[in-house]
Amino acid sequence: MSKRKFLLGAVVGATAGVVAGVLTAPKSGKETRADLKEKARQLKSDANAKGSELRAKGEQVYHDTKKVAHDLQQRSERAVRSAREEFRKEK
Repeated sequence: MSKRKFLLGAVVGATAGVVAGVLTAPKSGKETRADLKEKARQLKSDANAKGSELRAKGEQVYHDTKKVAHDLQQRSERAVRSAREEFRKEK
């Protein structure tokens, strides 16, 4: 199972749990709607924060990977140049 599907399932499960809890609480309709609205606001805020965190981590991984790839490219180019020079010397 992918992490994305797991995260989506966790969010849906948490939302369903909150809604079920609020709907079964002994409150008036107005209080229940206010509670649902507040919980939805909190969930949205949490989701936005997690999204920002994941985006930042993804960008960091991208930049780190790009740097490693560039370093490997430079090392490979130096190795090829060195091998060519050695080959030419042997002739």
